[in-house]
Amino acid sequence: MKRIYDSLIQRYLQQYNQMLFLSGPRRVGKSTLSLGGKKLTKNFAYYNWDNYEHKKIIITGGEQIIETLNLQKLYPKEEAKPILVFDEIHKYSKWKSFLKDFFDTYGERIHIIVTSSSKLNICKKDGDSLLGRYFSYRVHPISVAECVDIELGTQEVRKPKTIKRGIFQDLFEFGGFPETFIKKDRRFSNRWQCLRKEQLFREDVRDLTRVQEISQLEILAELVYQQSGQLVNYSNLANKINVSVDTIRRWFEILNSFYYCFTIRPWTKNISRSLLKEPKVYQWDWSNIKDVEARAENFVASHLLKAVHFWTDYGFGNYNLYFLRDKEKHEVDFIVTKDDKPWFMVDVKYSNDSSISKNLFLFQKQTNALHAFQVVFDMEPVDQDCFSYREPVIVPVQTLLSQLV
Repeated sequence: MKRIYDSLIQRYLQQYNQMLFLSGPRRVGKSTLSLGGKKLTKNFAYYNWDNYEHKKIIITGGEQIIETLNLQKLYPKEEAKPILVFDEIHKYSKWKSFLKDFFDTYGERIHIIVTSSSKLNICKKDGDSLLGRYFSYRVHPISVAECVDIELGTQEVRKPKTIKRGIFQDLFEFGGFPETFIKKDRRFSNRWQCLRKEQLFREDVRDLTRVQEISQLEILAELVYQQSGQLVNYSNLANKINVSVDTIRRWFEILNSFYYCFTIRPWTKNISRSLLKEPKVYQWDWSNIKDVEARAENFVASHLLKAVHFWTDYGFGNYNLYFLRDKEKHEVDFIVTKDDKPWFMVDVKYSNDSSISKNLFLFQKQTNALHAFQVVFDMEPVDQDCFSYREPVIVPVQTLLSQLV
C-alpha cells in the first residue's frame, strides 16, 4: 500500500542533504518506507541493527558500507545519490557518534535514512550532538485521509473526499497499522497485537531502559489501555501497582517514548477556572479498545495527533493538540493550536442527537478559535469544506478527517 510518507521521502531526498530520521511505533511501516528508496537510486544499502551480520558491519566502523556503495568513487551529477538506510540503529550505544562521523565524511555524496521505534531523545548514551545534521518525521498509522489521497498538499487542510464506508469501518475496527488493516482478520490481529506488545516490553524497553520491573510496567500498560480518553490519576495508578507516584510518572514517559500511548494536556490560556493538572491518555492502536465510544474518541485523537505532527514536521508551522476543561466540568475533547494560537476545536459524538454542544460556543468565545466542530460517527459524509464555517457546526467524522492527513 502506497502511503503519503512515500511521497514525503521522495520529495525530501530531492530537496535536502541532511539525514532523514523516521520514528514511530513498531510495525507502523518505517522499514517498508525506507526500503522504498531502492526505486530512487541504483546504489542502495540497508542495515538493520537487529540483524547480527549487519550489526557486525556497523560496529567495525562502516568500511564495508563504504565499499558496498563505492563512496570513494565520484558519481556523475545526473546520477541519483546512493541511499543508505540504518534501521533501529538507536539500539547501538555509540549510534550518535557513528552517524556523526559517517555524515560529516560522506554526507555530501549520499542520502542517509535512519529509522527508530522509540523517540530518539531517550537514547542518550552518547554525548555527540547531531544538531543540524538531520530532520525528523514521525510516522503514524494509516488514516482516513491516507485512504483517499496520498499527495502532498501546499497547505494543511485538504478538500473533503469521500471514503468508502467499508474501508472506514475496517480502519475503525482493525486499526491503522498496515498489517492488520490490510489483513482484516480478527484472529490475525489478536496474535499480531500480542507479538507487538511482547517485542515492545521484552525487547525494546528491556534493552533501552533501566526498568527492571517489566511485569509491573506491563500491568500499567494494560490499565492505561482500559482508561483511554480519561484523565490520568497518577496516585490511583501507583496504589494499584504498588509503586511510587514518581515511578508511575517515569513509566508513563517510557510508554510515551516507545509510542505505546500518548498524552495530551489541557489548554489553559484565556480559560476561566481551567483545569491545570492531569493530562488525558490515548493509545496509538485504537483497534483493541472495547468500549465503542472510547474507541471513537481515541480514533479522532489519533488522527488529530497525526495531523499536528505532520504539519509541524513538514514545516507549515508549530502545531499542538490539547483538550479543554474547566473546574465546572465544561469540556471539549480537543483543540488544535497553530503557533501557540487556538485554531479549531473538535468534540466527538458517536451518535447524532441533532443538538450541538453548548461547550463549543462557550470555549470558542473564550479561546477565539476560528472553527468548532462536533464530529458524529453515524452521519453520512458530505461534500462540504468543514473549515469554511466559523460558527460551531455538526459534521460527519469522515468528512473532517478526510481534510487532515
